[in-house]
Amino acid sequence: MSQTATSAPAPSRLALVDFARGLALLAMFVYHFCYDLSYFRLIETDVVVEPGWRLFARCIAGCFLTIVGFSLVLATRKGLNRPAYLRRLAMVAGAAALVTLGTWFAMPQNFIFFGILHHIALASVLALPFLRLPTLIVVLAAALTFALPAFVAHPLLDQPWAVWLGLSHTPLQTADFVPVFPWFGFVLSGIVLARLLLPRLAGTRIAAWTPGRLTRIVTWGGRNSLLVYLVHQPLFIGALTLAILVVPPPSPDEHAFRAECQRSCAGPNLPGPVCRAVCACTIDGLKREKLWQKALDNLLSPQESARMTELAQSCLLER
Repeated sequence: MSQTATSAPAPSRLALVDFARGLALLAMFVYHFCYDLSYFRLIETDVVVEPGWRLFARCIAGCFLTIVGFSLVLATRKGLNRPAYLRRLAMVAGAAALVTLGTWFAMPQNFIFFGILHHIALASVLALPFLRLPTLIVVLAAALTFALPAFVAHPLLDQPWAVWLGLSHTPLQTADFVPVFPWFGFVLSGIVLARLLLPRLAGTRIAAWTPGRLTRIVTWGGRNSLLVYLVHQPLFIGALTLAILVVPPPSPDEHAFRAECQRSCAGPNLPGPVCRAVCACTIDGLKREKLWQKALDNLLSPQESARMTELAQSCLLER
Protein backbone atom coordinates (compact mmCIF):
# COMPACT_ATOMS: atom_id res chain seq x y z
CA MET A 1 0.00 0.00 0.00
CA SER A 2 2.84 2.39 0.80
CA GLN A 3 4.47 1.62 -2.54
CA THR A 4 1.22 2.34 -4.33
CA ALA A 5 0.78 5.64 -2.52
CA THR A 6 4.36 6.69 -3.22
CA SER A 7 4.26 5.88 -6.91
CA ALA A 8 0.86 7.45 -7.53
CA PRO A 9 1.11 10.02 -10.30
CA ALA A 10 1.21 13.63 -9.20
CA PRO A 11 -1.96 15.57 -9.99
CA SER A 12 -1.74 17.93 -12.96
CA ARG A 13 -4.16 20.39 -11.37
CA LEU A 14 -4.57 21.81 -7.87
CA ALA A 15 -7.83 23.40 -6.75
CA LEU A 16 -5.80 25.92 -4.77
CA VAL A 17 -4.14 27.19 -7.96
CA ASP A 18 -7.56 27.61 -9.60
CA PHE A 19 -8.70 29.47 -6.51
CA ALA A 20 -5.68 31.80 -6.69
CA ARG A 21 -6.41 32.46 -10.36
CA GLY A 22 -10.03 33.16 -9.43
CA LEU A 23 -8.91 35.72 -6.84
CA ALA A 24 -6.80 37.41 -9.52
CA LEU A 25 -9.91 37.52 -11.72
CA LEU A 26 -11.87 39.23 -8.93
CA ALA A 27 -9.13 41.85 -8.61
CA MET A 28 -9.25 42.30 -12.39
CA PHE A 29 -13.04 42.80 -12.20
CA VAL A 30 -12.53 45.61 -9.69
CA TYR A 31 -9.95 47.33 -11.88
CA HIS A 32 -11.84 46.97 -15.15
CA PHE A 33 -15.16 48.09 -13.67
CA CYS A 34 -13.54 51.20 -12.19
CA TYR A 35 -11.73 51.74 -15.50
CA ASP A 36 -15.08 51.64 -17.28
CA LEU A 37 -16.65 54.03 -14.76
CA SER A 38 -13.75 56.41 -15.39
CA TYR A 39 -14.00 55.99 -19.16
CA PHE A 40 -17.72 56.91 -19.12
CA ARG A 41 -16.91 59.81 -16.76
CA LEU A 42 -19.15 58.40 -14.05
CA ILE A 43 -16.45 58.95 -11.42
CA GLU A 44 -13.95 61.77 -11.02
CA THR A 45 -10.92 59.53 -10.60
CA ASP A 46 -8.98 58.97 -13.83
CA VAL A 47 -8.03 55.33 -13.42
CA VAL A 48 -5.68 55.32 -16.42
CA VAL A 49 -3.25 57.89 -15.03
CA GLU A 50 -3.77 57.50 -11.27
CA PRO A 51 -0.52 55.99 -9.89
CA GLY A 52 -2.28 53.75 -7.37
CA TRP A 53 -4.58 52.25 -9.99
CA ARG A 54 -1.70 51.78 -12.43
CA LEU A 55 0.23 49.89 -9.74
CA PHE A 56 -2.87 47.80 -8.97
CA ALA A 57 -3.19 46.85 -12.65
CA ARG A 58 0.47 45.82 -12.81
CA CYS A 59 0.14 43.69 -9.69
CA ILE A 60 -2.85 41.87 -11.22
CA ALA A 61 -0.96 41.18 -14.47
CA GLY A 62 2.07 39.96 -12.48
CA CYS A 63 -0.12 37.56 -10.50
CA PHE A 64 -1.69 36.11 -13.64
CA LEU A 65 1.67 35.56 -15.31
CA THR A 66 3.21 34.02 -12.19
CA ILE A 67 0.29 31.56 -12.09
CA VAL A 68 0.95 30.77 -15.77
CA GLY A 69 4.50 29.66 -14.95
CA PHE A 70 3.35 27.74 -11.88
CA SER A 71 0.63 25.97 -13.88
CA LEU A 72 3.06 24.98 -16.63
CA VAL A 73 5.21 23.14 -14.11
CA LEU A 74 2.14 21.55 -12.57
CA ALA A 75 0.76 20.44 -15.95
CA THR A 76 4.03 18.90 -17.17
CA ARG A 77 5.09 16.94 -14.09
CA LYS A 78 3.98 13.75 -15.86
CA GLY A 79 5.34 14.95 -19.21
CA LEU A 80 3.97 17.30 -21.82
CA ASN A 81 0.53 16.31 -23.06
CA ARG A 82 0.92 17.73 -26.55
CA PRO A 83 -2.72 17.55 -27.69
CA ALA A 84 -3.95 19.27 -24.53
CA TYR A 85 -1.12 21.82 -24.64
CA LEU A 86 -1.70 22.70 -28.29
CA ARG A 87 -5.45 22.89 -27.78
CA ARG A 88 -5.03 25.30 -24.87
CA LEU A 89 -2.45 27.34 -26.80
CA ALA A 90 -4.79 27.64 -29.79
CA MET A 91 -7.63 28.79 -27.52
CA VAL A 92 -5.51 31.49 -25.87
CA ALA A 93 -4.04 32.67 -29.19
CA GLY A 94 -7.51 32.75 -30.76
CA ALA A 95 -8.87 34.72 -27.82
CA ALA A 96 -5.98 37.18 -28.14
CA ALA A 97 -6.81 37.64 -31.82
CA LEU A 98 -10.45 38.31 -30.90
CA VAL A 99 -9.35 40.96 -28.40
CA THR A 100 -7.23 42.66 -31.07
CA LEU A 101 -10.04 42.53 -33.61
CA GLY A 102 -12.68 43.75 -31.16
CA THR A 103 -10.63 46.66 -29.84
CA TRP A 104 -9.59 47.61 -33.39
CA PHE A 105 -13.25 48.31 -34.18
CA ALA A 106 -14.26 49.63 -30.74
CA MET A 107 -11.30 51.96 -30.12
CA PRO A 108 -8.96 52.05 -33.14
CA GLN A 109 -6.71 54.72 -31.56
CA ASN A 110 -5.97 52.49 -28.54
CA PHE A 111 -6.53 48.97 -29.83
CA ILE A 112 -4.76 46.12 -28.04
CA PHE A 113 -2.03 44.58 -30.19
CA PHE A 114 -0.04 42.83 -27.44
CA GLY A 115 -1.99 42.54 -24.21
CA ILE A 116 -2.12 39.96 -21.43
CA LEU A 117 -3.57 37.16 -23.61
CA HIS A 118 -0.99 37.74 -26.35
CA HIS A 119 1.74 37.51 -23.73
CA ILE A 120 0.33 34.33 -22.18
CA ALA A 121 0.18 32.66 -25.59
CA LEU A 122 3.78 33.56 -26.42
CA ALA A 123 5.05 32.85 -22.90
CA SER A 124 3.50 29.38 -23.01
CA VAL A 125 5.90 28.62 -25.88
CA LEU A 126 8.94 30.54 -24.62
CA ALA A 127 8.73 28.86 -21.20
CA LEU A 128 8.95 25.28 -22.52
CA PRO A 129 12.79 25.12 -22.64
CA PHE A 130 13.02 26.55 -19.12
CA LEU A 131 10.96 23.65 -17.77
CA ARG A 132 14.00 21.43 -18.36
CA LEU A 133 16.71 23.80 -17.15
CA PRO A 134 18.14 23.85 -13.59
CA THR A 135 16.31 26.12 -11.17
CA LEU A 136 19.32 28.39 -10.72
CA ILE A 137 19.43 29.07 -14.48
CA VAL A 138 15.72 29.94 -14.44
CA VAL A 139 16.28 32.33 -11.51
CA LEU A 140 19.08 34.08 -13.40
CA ALA A 141 16.98 34.26 -16.56
CA ALA A 142 14.10 35.82 -14.60
CA ALA A 143 16.42 38.43 -13.07
CA LEU A 144 17.83 39.26 -16.52
CA THR A 145 14.34 39.56 -18.00
CA PHE A 146 13.29 42.01 -15.29
CA ALA A 147 16.46 44.08 -15.61
CA LEU A 148 16.96 44.18 -19.39
CA PRO A 149 14.60 47.10 -20.22
CA ALA A 150 16.61 49.40 -17.96
CA PHE A 151 19.87 48.71 -19.78
CA VAL A 152 18.97 48.05 -23.42
CA ALA A 153 18.15 50.87 -25.84
CA HIS A 154 18.61 51.02 -29.60
CA PRO A 155 16.78 52.89 -32.40
CA LEU A 156 16.11 49.56 -34.10
CA LEU A 157 14.03 48.49 -31.10
CA ASP A 158 11.83 51.57 -31.50
CA GLN A 159 10.52 50.30 -34.84
CA PRO A 160 6.83 49.24 -34.86
CA TRP A 161 7.69 45.59 -35.53
CA ALA A 162 9.81 45.40 -32.36
CA VAL A 163 7.74 47.26 -29.75
CA TRP A 164 6.13 44.03 -28.46
CA LEU A 165 9.52 43.11 -26.99
CA GLY A 166 9.18 45.91 -24.44
CA LEU A 167 12.57 47.46 -25.18
CA SER A 168 11.21 50.44 -27.10
CA HIS A 169 11.18 53.94 -25.63
CA THR A 170 8.68 55.29 -28.18
CA PRO A 171 5.35 56.47 -26.66
CA LEU A 172 2.56 54.00 -27.40
CA GLN A 173 -1.21 54.35 -27.40
CA THR A 174 -2.89 51.08 -26.48
CA ALA A 175 -5.44 50.05 -23.87
CA ASP A 176 -3.35 47.11 -22.63
CA PHE A 177 0.34 46.40 -23.19
CA VAL A 178 2.20 43.45 -21.63
CA PRO A 179 5.47 43.07 -23.61
CA VAL A 180 7.97 40.24 -23.32
CA PHE A 181 10.38 42.31 -21.23
CA PRO A 182 10.06 42.59 -18.28
CA TRP A 183 6.80 40.63 -17.94
CA PHE A 184 8.12 37.22 -18.99
CA GLY A 185 10.14 37.41 -15.77
CA PHE A 186 6.93 36.75 -13.83
CA VAL A 187 6.31 33.53 -15.80
CA LEU A 188 9.85 32.37 -15.02
CA SER A 189 9.30 33.32 -11.38
CA GLY A 190 6.20 31.13 -11.38
CA ILE A 191 8.29 28.20 -12.61
CA VAL A 192 10.78 28.73 -9.78
CA LEU A 193 7.98 29.08 -7.24
CA ALA A 194 6.36 25.83 -8.39
CA ARG A 195 9.65 23.93 -8.13
CA LEU A 196 10.16 25.19 -4.60
CA LEU A 197 6.61 24.64 -3.35
CA LEU A 198 5.22 21.57 -5.11
CA PRO A 199 7.61 19.03 -3.50
CA ARG A 200 6.75 20.47 -0.08
CA LEU A 201 3.01 20.43 -0.76
CA ALA A 202 2.88 16.75 -1.79
CA GLY A 203 0.72 14.77 0.60
CA THR A 204 -0.34 17.82 2.65
CA ARG A 205 -3.81 19.15 3.35
CA ILE A 206 -3.08 22.12 1.09
CA ALA A 207 -2.55 19.85 -1.90
CA ALA A 208 -5.77 17.97 -1.10
CA TRP A 209 -7.81 21.13 -0.48
CA THR A 210 -11.23 21.20 -2.09
CA PRO A 211 -13.36 24.35 -2.37
CA GLY A 212 -16.31 24.83 -0.05
CA ARG A 213 -19.54 26.69 -0.66
CA LEU A 214 -18.03 30.17 -0.48
CA THR A 215 -14.96 29.39 -2.56
CA ARG A 216 -16.52 27.11 -5.19
CA ILE A 217 -17.58 29.95 -7.50
CA VAL A 218 -14.17 31.64 -7.30
CA THR A 219 -12.47 28.31 -8.04
CA TRP A 220 -14.80 27.65 -10.97
CA GLY A 221 -13.92 31.07 -12.38
CA GLY A 222 -10.21 30.31 -12.04
CA ARG A 223 -10.69 26.98 -13.80
CA ASN A 224 -12.53 28.68 -16.67
CA SER A 225 -10.54 31.91 -16.63
CA LEU A 226 -10.33 32.35 -20.40
CA LEU A 227 -14.10 32.30 -20.84
CA VAL A 228 -14.59 34.64 -17.87
CA TYR A 229 -11.95 37.03 -19.22
CA LEU A 230 -13.60 37.29 -22.62
CA VAL A 231 -17.12 37.77 -21.25
CA HIS A 232 -16.71 40.14 -18.32
CA GLN A 233 -15.86 43.41 -20.13
CA PRO A 234 -18.72 43.23 -22.66
CA LEU A 235 -21.07 42.66 -19.71
CA PHE A 236 -19.64 45.61 -17.77
CA ILE A 237 -19.72 47.95 -20.76
CA GLY A 238 -23.22 46.84 -21.76
CA ALA A 239 -24.56 47.41 -18.24
CA LEU A 240 -22.95 50.85 -17.97
CA THR A 241 -24.21 51.83 -21.43
CA LEU A 242 -27.75 51.01 -20.34
CA ALA A 243 -27.22 52.92 -17.10
CA ILE A 244 -26.06 56.00 -19.03
CA LEU A 245 -29.18 55.87 -21.19
CA VAL A 246 -31.27 56.05 -18.01
CA VAL A 247 -29.11 58.53 -16.09
CA PRO A 248 -26.89 60.56 -18.49
CA PRO A 249 -23.50 61.66 -17.15
CA PRO A 250 -22.95 65.36 -16.35
CA SER A 251 -22.14 67.74 -19.19
CA PRO A 252 -18.43 68.11 -19.93
CA ASP A 253 -16.43 70.72 -18.04
CA GLU A 254 -12.75 71.48 -17.70
CA HIS A 255 -12.19 68.62 -15.25
CA ALA A 256 -13.81 66.11 -17.60
CA PHE A 257 -11.91 67.57 -20.55
CA ARG A 258 -8.62 67.18 -18.66
CA ALA A 259 -9.50 63.60 -17.69
CA GLU A 260 -10.37 62.69 -21.29
CA CYS A 261 -7.18 64.35 -22.53
CA GLN A 262 -5.05 62.46 -20.00
CA ARG A 263 -6.76 59.20 -20.89
CA SER A 264 -5.99 59.72 -24.58
CA CYS A 265 -2.41 60.70 -23.79
CA ALA A 266 -1.61 57.93 -21.32
CA GLY A 267 0.38 54.96 -22.53
CA PRO A 268 2.97 52.46 -21.32
CA ASN A 269 5.80 54.93 -21.94
CA LEU A 270 4.01 58.17 -20.97
CA PRO A 271 3.72 58.56 -17.20
CA GLY A 272 0.84 60.41 -15.57
CA PRO A 273 2.76 63.62 -14.69
CA VAL A 274 3.83 64.09 -18.33
CA CYS A 275 0.26 63.65 -19.57
CA ARG A 276 -1.09 66.09 -16.99
CA ALA A 277 1.46 68.69 -18.09
CA VAL A 278 0.71 68.10 -21.79
CA CYS A 279 -3.05 68.42 -21.25
CA ALA A 280 -2.66 71.60 -19.17
CA CYS A 281 -0.48 73.07 -21.93
CA THR A 282 -3.05 72.09 -24.58
CA ILE A 283 -5.90 73.71 -22.63
CA ASP A 284 -3.86 76.91 -22.29
CA GLY A 285 -3.30 76.89 -26.05
CA LEU A 286 -7.01 76.41 -26.76
CA LYS A 287 -7.89 79.30 -24.44
CA ARG A 288 -5.23 81.48 -26.07
CA GLU A 289 -6.66 80.81 -29.53
CA LYS A 290 -10.29 81.30 -28.42
CA LEU A 291 -11.18 77.67 -29.08
CA TRP A 292 -11.73 76.55 -25.49
CA GLN A 293 -15.50 76.91 -25.24
CA LYS A 294 -16.03 75.28 -28.62
CA ALA A 295 -13.84 72.38 -27.51
CA LEU A 296 -15.92 72.00 -24.32
CA ASP A 297 -19.14 72.04 -26.35
CA ASN A 298 -17.69 69.59 -28.91
CA LEU A 299 -18.32 72.13 -31.69
CA LEU A 300 -14.85 72.31 -33.22
CA SER A 301 -14.71 72.30 -37.01
CA PRO A 302 -12.41 69.77 -38.72
CA GLN A 303 -9.80 72.50 -39.18
CA GLU A 304 -10.09 73.54 -35.52
CA SER A 305 -9.83 69.90 -34.38
CA ALA A 306 -6.68 69.57 -36.45
CA ARG A 307 -5.35 72.70 -34.76
CA MET A 308 -6.08 71.22 -31.33
CA THR A 309 -4.12 68.12 -32.32
CA GLU A 310 -1.21 70.31 -33.42
CA LEU A 311 -1.27 72.11 -30.08
CA ALA A 312 -1.21 68.81 -28.19
CA GLN A 313 1.67 67.48 -30.28
CA SER A 314 3.62 70.69 -29.76
CA CYS A 315 3.07 70.44 -26.00
CA LEU A 316 4.26 66.83 -26.05
CA LEU A 317 7.45 67.75 -27.91
CA GLU A 318 8.18 70.42 -25.30
CA ARG A 319 8.24 67.75 -22.61
